[in-house]
Amino acid sequence: MTGRALFEQIGEIIRGSTPTALGRPHVHVRSNGVKAWFGDPAPQREHYEAQIISADIAPGTRTCAIEIGFHAEHRDEPDNQAALAHLLTTETAWRAELGDDPVTGVFLGRDTWRRISETWPDPDLDDPDVPFDIGVRLVDYIRALDPHRRRV
Repeated sequence: MTGRALFEQIGEIIRGSTPTALGRPHVHVRSNGVKAWFGDPAPQREHYEAQIISADIAPGTRTCAIEIGFHAEHRDEPDNQAALAHLLTTETAWRAELGDDPVTGVFLGRDTWRRISETWPDPDLDDPDVPFDIGVRLVDYIRALDPHRRRV
């Protein structure tokens, strides 16, 4: 399964599995990915995302990769760095939930954005479990990071 149908299923997993205490997730599905965020219904520069990325920006990949995690995509690089820096102050707590797979730092393919994400190289997108696996992992990021993002 590829394209929009894959990410529609992942969107349903996000809607059904996100803790209600965080609020209703807004979900935007496209043919190569899905974004989720909370609060304002307009798409947010800081969001959770699962997407297909090309091998040329995913180290150790032959065909493509799935990237899953948190993105800060503000227009100004200092805003992105501030969002990441804030989350890094609680890294011990969220790493206890997410493990060692998340990479922090510069966004894959755009050096002014920031990320906390992992890549799954050369996935079998026809595997019937892949939407569930991706959706659950993205919800893991939401559960682990969003409470720390909300602290002032």
